[in-house]
Amino acid sequence: MSRSYRLSLYLLTFAGVVFRSELAILVATTTLYLFVSGRISIIGVIIPAGLAGAAIGLLTTISVDSFFWQSKPLWPEWVAFYYNTVQGHSADWGVSPWYFYFVNALPRLMLNPITYLLCIPAALLPAATRGRSLDLLIPTLAFVGLFSFLPHKEWRFVIYIIPALTGVAAVGASWIWTRRGKTAIYAVLSLTLVASVLVSFVASTALLAISSLNYPGGEAIEHLHNNINGAFGVHWDHTNVYFDNLACQTGVTRFLENHEGPQTILDVLEAQDLVGKRKWTYDKTEDPEVLLDPRFWNKFHYVLAENPAKIIGAWSTVHVVYAFGGVRVLKPNEESGSPVEPLDVVDRGDNARENWSTRIARLWRTAEGLIRYQLLRGYWAEVRMEPKIRILENQRLYSEGHM
Repeated sequence: MSRSYRLSLYLLTFAGVVFRSELAILVATTTLYLFVSGRISIIGVIIPAGLAGAAIGLLTTISVDSFFWQSKPLWPEWVAFYYNTVQGHSADWGVSPWYFYFVNALPRLMLNPITYLLCIPAALLPAATRGRSLDLLIPTLAFVGLFSFLPHKEWRFVIYIIPALTGVAAVGASWIWTRRGKTAIYAVLSLTLVASVLVSFVASTALLAISSLNYPGGEAIEHLHNNINGAFGVHWDHTNVYFDNLACQTGVTRFLENHEGPQTILDVLEAQDLVGKRKWTYDKTEDPEVLLDPRFWNKFHYVLAENPAKIIGAWSTVHVVYAFGGVRVLKPNEESGSPVEPLDVVDRGDNARENWSTRIARLWRTAEGLIRYQLLRGYWAEVRMEPKIRILENQRLYSEGHM
């Protein structure tokens, strides 16, 4: 048994060092619980598992990440932890009350309320399942409790406990299901379990479709790459692009960037002018003072922005990406429709490929016409699409490109 505990703590430590620093708190609560309950010892399990996980994790992450980032010895998770937690910059992204995880995030992550209203209590009541269930619940809920002290909260910070909560809920569901033939109460509860699974499946499918509409930044950068040398009418040898905060939060990642040009350390050594050999350069500057300098904006050909008014200079909106803006119930006499934002410049040449949000919106309107008035007597649930990201073109550089 001590061997399995040692392996578990080693893997958690390794994952915390390499992937997510918040796992260090989960390692701490799990280790403390196992130690207090007499399952592990400091010398036999904690020290060897902790040292091995930390050493191998540091060797892996520093060597790999330093190579790919072309940087001095770099430990990304420490940099992120120091910036967000020690320096407190995570609060810049918003703060939530201490109870946010317990009353908002976890119920939304579990989705099916039967799991925490019925199944988890059902696993804790019988003596036969109580012990194992508490072994999972105590360290994971303690992890959430400690993490609640951090002012900035997001559901992704505590998602690691969902397997444990699901496991405990499964134990409770099994206890109820195996007794469905004994009494009427167990029979009703068993039917409730089945119904909740079906309802949760439908709800999950609907939420999945809605979630696909929440990444306008990713759609914007894809649209830009697909149309830079066609619909926008200019063939740039080198293109500078700026991403604002909302674009970076809604799908813009390095995986979607165009990386034509030198990439590896050998390419860098051979390239005397690295920037000149790259076809694309991207900028995500957030310094407020820099963003107020007009000279900063002069170098960019395109900007992906939420609010064009904050971009200094002569810019034209050449494309607008729409994203999920809410759901409302329409009565028979109410008109449907989402706001449409006009473009400053119509896409030049052949129009761009239809993005996913536009396709889904068009299909939704077709379904509305077929179902709303024939089956639902004019009532309808409308998914609203709102303009989120604008692709702005630098008019000064565009004019120079045609001279």
